[in-house]
Amino acid sequence: MKTLTRPGAVSVVVGVGLSFAVVPAGPAGAAGETHVRCNDVAGLIAAINRANSGGGRITLAPHCTYTLTTRDNADDGLPEITGNVTITGRDTTVRRAPNAAQDFRILHVAPEGRLTVNSLTISGGRLPDFAGGGIWNSGTLKLNRTAVEANRAETSGGIHNVGGQLELAGSTVERNTATLNGGGIHNGRNQLLDRPGRLTMKGGSLLKNRALNDAGGGLENLRSTAHLASVTVKGNTAPRGGGINQFAGTLRLKSTTLSGNIAVTGGGLRNSFSTASLVRSSVTRNTAITAGGGIFNENSSSVTLDAGRVVRNSPDNCSPEGSVPGCTNPTGTGTPQNSASPSKGGKGRK
Repeated sequence: MKTLTRPGAVSVVVGVGLSFAVVPAGPAGAAGETHVRCNDVAGLIAAINRANSGGGRITLAPHCTYTLTTRDNADDGLPEITGNVTITGRDTTVRRAPNAAQDFRILHVAPEGRLTVNSLTISGGRLPDFAGGGIWNSGTLKLNRTAVEANRAETSGGIHNVGGQLELAGSTVERNTATLNGGGIHNGRNQLLDRPGRLTMKGGSLLKNRALNDAGGGLENLRSTAHLASVTVKGNTAPRGGGINQFAGTLRLKSTTLSGNIAVTGGGLRNSFSTASLVRSSVTRNTAITAGGGIFNENSSSVTLDAGRVVRNSPDNCSPEGSVPGCTNPTGTGTPQNSASPSKGGKGRK
């Protein structure tokens, strides 16, 4: 696995004047609120820069797609979020143009930034040699009723949360791809700030994300903390930890379902040097090529099942045998004693 920490944030702040007349973003609403006309990308950029300087709410046109054709800075389609910003839409999409000549993600929240996103779709971001195809967060990011879908990067296809506070409510992370690890979400430590990531997800789903050559198809939790409640983790794939991969982290699942995920080891969950608790949660119908169809628990890790079920996984429910108290395998199911799992060419292993 590869952990990436951006060495510094590039802040873009334009003006401090309060006259909405100078912003090509449509009429203003209440104080601190800017309405941006449909697909007025220049107006959206100007509105973000204004909000960065003093905080503000940005309302996008409903049922509209804002298409970004060029990047605003080195890696991002829109200005980095350095202030307290809220962006709201209704059936609204912000995407990188499929034929854009440059590679870039959509949004980036700097360590000092706070961003709330309501009812948007973030799509089409692409960073084949870097992290966070859709969003990079090192600050505070709240996604409400938002979809992060069809983004691609080397690491963290959908969202790269490194040392930040990430909250998702009723949101979907779907069909994102990482060449290495963290197909949907990577939740990791910011090494420069010596700060772990904190992920809270309530409702919503991690669906059909892929980590092609390393670990964590739906979610990778690396040296950080993740709490998922009433979440569906389904149809994700990776060599290790198809649904969720955890290394040196703490994971709590409540009323959450891991199903239909595929990996070489740890179809539903791979847990290494970590602690995981499953409360009224189910791990079912996941598949591993070698072992740990439901849960692969290794390296002095612990998994606690509190009214949780691990059933109908293939070729076994938990591996190694007896590593998860309360988890039993079908009669005759063999579990390899060697916990080493193959790598498909990733640049590092954990």
